[in-house]
Parts: sequence; C-alpha cells; structure tokens
Amino acid sequence: MAASPPPDSAAAWLAGLAALPPAVELPPQQLAWLGDAVWELHQRLLHCRQPARPIDLHRAVVTRVKAAAQADALQRLESRLRPQELDLVRRGRNRAGRGPRGGDPALYGQATGFETMLGWLFLRDPQRLAELLNHLERPEPASSP
Repeated sequence: MAASPPPDSAAAWLAGLAALPPAVELPPQQLAWLGDAVWELHQRLLHCRQPARPIDLHRAVVTRVKAAAQADALQRLESRLRPQELDLVRRGRNRAGRGPRGGDPALYGQATGFETMLGWLFLRDPQRLAELLNHLERPEPASSP
C-alpha cells in the first residue's frame, strides 16, 4: 500500500481529490495541456512557502516548469512508473511534435510525455499523482564519484 503524502507537502492537496468518472477519454495533447497546469500549480505551491518577492518566485517556478526540468522529473520517476503510466508517457511523447524553435525535440517529447501522464493521473488517480509528486519533492540521493 502506498504511503500518503505528508500533510505539509505540496502534493497533499491532491490526496483529497476524488478521481473523475471515466467519461470521455481525452487525447494526449489535451492531457498534456492539463498536466502542464497541474505541474505549474504544484511548483507554485512548493515555492509559495518561501519568503520572496513575486518576481523571484516566478523565476524559480519558470526554471522548474521548463521542458528540461520536466524531462528530468520524468527520469527521476521512470523506475517507479507502472506500465499504464509508461504507456501514457509514450503516447504523449509520440504526439509532441518538434517543440519550440531551437529546442531539443527529444527533450520536448519527454516533457510532453510527463505532462500527459500528469494530466491523466489528475483526472483518474489523484492519489497516485500525489504519491509521484511527493517522491519528486524528496532530495535526490547524492551520486557516487
């Protein structure tokens, strides 16, 4: 059984949400659009606890919602993902397109896959979403030299 997020974690707000009934299945692009909003709100909740000027909070959040940061978050979660979640990531990645001009299409695809999974989890399994976001809030273990 998965542990619920600590009450003071930014992921805790999701734990109280109920999954929506399985009505219409959204396409990957719409799930990614929704997942992008979920990820940004999560980052804002993390950063709003810090005493700082709004512009500094904004800059900190922008750094965390860029494609590179999302791809990094996906990489940190990959070993923990269930087959259905990996399939959502794949579906989102395959529908991502090239991304912004001058950007890395592979990185953009990973970020879109991550957002697709977040959007689906937000609608269908908020408890699991909270569990994954809570995992990302923990510091990364130091890598050995």
